[in-house]
Order: sequence, then structure tokens, then C-alpha cells
Amino acid sequence: MKRQTTLKPRQVLALSVAAAVALCGPARADGDPAKGKSKSAMCEGCHGIPDYRTAFPEVYSVPKLGGQQSDYMVKALHDYKSGARTHPSMRGIAATLSDQDIADLAAYYAGNSGK
Repeated sequence: MKRQTTLKPRQVLALSVAAAVALCGPARADGDPAKGKSKSAMCEGCHGIPDYRTAFPEVYSVPKLGGQQSDYMVKALHDYKSGARTHPSMRGIAATLSDQDIADLAAYYAGNSGK
């Protein structure tokens, strides 16, 4: 005869939260930094200039990419690609990137705080 186990409400909640975190967490960047470096020229035109400010579509300081968390960069580039982020220049660039390109760029910049 098998014994049935019942979960308490707190156990169900804890398991649900753990599953949600595991399944819905940010994408991991399993990219190749060397390949990311070879793809970074398109980024350097704006992000590689210290204290650069752009005037399109409005004036603002362009963020430095070096040292950013790779998960953040992967999410940001996917958001530009999908249209969830709307900067026209970034949306156009992200649209040309494959998932592997995004992972490679994120891995490169995450490991280069000086860029």
C-alpha cells in the first residue's frame, strides 16, 4: 500500500515561486567574447566615444557598454529587436542581430569594463 503525500499551501507556494524564477528568469549569455569583439564595430560608433551625446531622436548621454551585466545586455538587445524598447537607431541595429550575435556581444562587453 502506497502512502500519499500532500503538500501544504506554503510548500506549494515555494515550489511555484522556484519554478517561476527558473523558467522566467533572464536569458543567460553563453556567448563567445572573441566573436563579440569582432561584431562590436557597429556599437563603437556611439558607445565607444567617451561622454558622447546623441542628438537623435533627442539629446541624451549614450551609455557605456563595457562592464554591463551580460544578462542585462541580452534582454536589452532582445527588447530593442522586438520593439519593447523603441530607440530607432538601436532598434534598427538589433533587428540585424541573431540570438548568437547578441550573446557574443553581451559576453564581450561584460568582460571589458574599459570599453
